[in-house]
Amino acid sequence: MSKVAVIGAGAYGTALGGILAENGHDIDYYDPEKEKERLKDVVAGAEAVLISAPSEIVMKLLCHLPKTQFMIVASKGFLTTKPFEEFEDWAVLSGAGFADDIKAKKRVSLTATDYRVTEFFKCSSVRFDYTDDRLGVLMCGALKNIYAIRAGQLNLRPNTKKKESYIYEVTKEMAEILHLNGAKASTLKLACGMKDLILTCGTNSRNFQFGQMVLKGLDSKPEMTVEGLAALKRIRRGEIEVPEKAIILRSIIEESEQWV
Repeated sequence: MSKVAVIGAGAYGTALGGILAENGHDIDYYDPEKEKERLKDVVAGAEAVLISAPSEIVMKLLCHLPKTQFMIVASKGFLTTKPFEEFEDWAVLSGAGFADDIKAKKRVSLTATDYRVTEFFKCSSVRFDYTDDRLGVLMCGALKNIYAIRAGQLNLRPNTKKKESYIYEVTKEMAEILHLNGAKASTLKLACGMKDLILTCGTNSRNFQFGQMVLKGLDSKPEMTVEGLAALKRIRRGEIEVPEKAIILRSIIEESEQWV
């Protein structure tokens, strides 16, 4: 089988790398938080490059990655396709699956924007759906993290009317945001959309847990990676348009000045 370079050796990267290894691929990990050299060696000769590091770290690495190799973006923190415009061949992998669930071979649902991705990660525990809407998949992956922070602040619990109502309102907002920015609102129906939103608005999510920290009184920066914070910074820089109707997101943006 072929070599796959995995950029990001954290929980999610190693979970996805585990599937690749089981499918017979030769995996070479690059941990950007621990290594500064070796990146060129890791990607050399790889049939595909899997991106699974935190989005802010990925932004610093993109200029060092080859522009012609097939790249799979699994990091959930990008709101636009602009960071990848120089790359000739790339796809997005996202959806409703925590790293621990993937490693434990629990059933998870993922969305791919290229059928080659489904072949790389084909296994009995993963269900795939497909879209060509790379922008929509990226936006869903970033926005759901922001809304999960608010879910933590509201202390929303599973299987409650309050959480169901919140998910309903957020889904309407996300549809408006995707449409306004040129993505397909129908992408929300896929695993990368509502399913991942519901999962991330749960108590096991880092973004939800950060929201709980804010609720209790944030007195220091979180030690864990909170992708929702990175996405908020990008929105405040004007990376996407936020519709007037997006009341929840607008209120989070306003409050976030105090968090980051």
